[in-house]
Amino acid sequence: MVDDMMDYLMSVRDRPVWRPVPDEVKRGLRRPLPQDPEAPERIYEDFLRDVLPYPLGNIHPRFWGWVCGTGTPLGMLAEMLAAGMNPNLAGANHVANYVEGQVLQWCKEMLGYPQQASGILVSGCSMANLIGLAVARNAMAGFDVRRDGLQDSPKPIVFYSSVEAHSSIQKAVELLGLGSSFLRRIAVDDEFQIDVGSLRSAVSRDREEGYRPGCVIGNAGTINTGAIDDLDGLADLCRQEGLWFHVDGAFGALAALSPRLRPLVSGLEKADSLAFDFHKWMYMPIEIGCVLVKNEADHRRAFSIVEGYLAHEETGLAGGAPWFHEYGPQLTRGFRALKAWMSIREHGARRYGRLIRQNVEQARYLAQLVDGSRELERLAPVALNIVCFRFRDAPGNLDLDAVNREIFHVLTEEGIAVPSYATISGKYCLRVAITNHRSRREDFDLFVREVIRIGKEIIRKGRSGG
Repeated sequence: MVDDMMDYLMSVRDRPVWRPVPDEVKRGLRRPLPQDPEAPERIYEDFLRDVLPYPLGNIHPRFWGWVCGTGTPLGMLAEMLAAGMNPNLAGANHVANYVEGQVLQWCKEMLGYPQQASGILVSGCSMANLIGLAVARNAMAGFDVRRDGLQDSPKPIVFYSSVEAHSSIQKAVELLGLGSSFLRRIAVDDEFQIDVGSLRSAVSRDREEGYRPGCVIGNAGTINTGAIDDLDGLADLCRQEGLWFHVDGAFGALAALSPRLRPLVSGLEKADSLAFDFHKWMYMPIEIGCVLVKNEADHRRAFSIVEGYLAHEETGLAGGAPWFHEYGPQLTRGFRALKAWMSIREHGARRYGRLIRQNVEQARYLAQLVDGSRELERLAPVALNIVCFRFRDAPGNLDLDAVNREIFHVLTEEGIAVPSYATISGKYCLRVAITNHRSRREDFDLFVREVIRIGKEIIRKGRSGG
């Protein structure tokens, strides 16, 4: 299995980016429950035939869809080692907890975050945002939310984000019982950054109308365009208004690892809570995210329940600190930290910074290719690593949105490349999010050529009625 997976990683460039799952494979994966044992060799043969050839494709060098991450060989092996040890990182005095503590310390060093801050490794940034915003809700409510629930709130609590915030922010607000109508979606400027003046006005208006402003969510890399809010400005506003400042830095926070890019995320270190992923711009196997909270006491108060069976001792197996179940909703937690501990040591922070900068330079290179082509148009600034553009060389009677949708489908179905898509200023476009350490400039040259070829072919068929 190890040999086959190493070969699989080494030959990834030789395969299509994506292939649809055949109907016979889907039928085979609806078989009845096995009642008797099967030989491991047979099971593995089925894996090689029916599972391995049909992945999402995100480890391929021309996968730039959404922000999925790519994985590494050592990260893959670390997952195997962690599964072999199979510890539960709820707490207690065993080495896996200390490994996680080491990784969290490194996170704070990488991002310039206060060393006294607390943190926890989670599945991804959706969970990291949920935890950070749960701490914010409880800390800013003005009463004991855990005991009394939001039913006892004297004033409705209001959170604020830009209209470009990730859907996980709305989902977190809903799960926390605040309600999506109490998430104020603030307009953005031409750079897709939150309008700080509009935000300030919204906070003032809510106070006058009897609401309780609680938290501002800043973006370090928006999902559509990669825009980075004015984090310093948001931090200043939150300090002046007495608000919690949370930063969703899913991938963009890690730009801080590059000395040249670090100024783009200035103010990150001022956040009261900060969420980001390792499986995006640190190329680790899915899934591993992180949330850091500046005030450890606020963090622990939001989640800690110590029943008799979870009582801490001074010594022995029930000793040790911290007990991570007191900093998040999970009691049972896997050994996510091992792949981070091994990967960070294998590559070092400087190499990660160089790779992140390389991805940003690739985005700028792609933007140059788009800007230099009469057939294409770019629809948003390239703030970081995301390029939004579309094919435009079509007669006026054709629907450009439909043309670009068809380009997307052909690109993926032919296994050429996988971008994703977005709607920018009402226009459907291809969205290329580059967090792929395997990509080369030649991949972007090929991609642009194929977009133009496919677009022209669609136009030709449309004119001929084909």
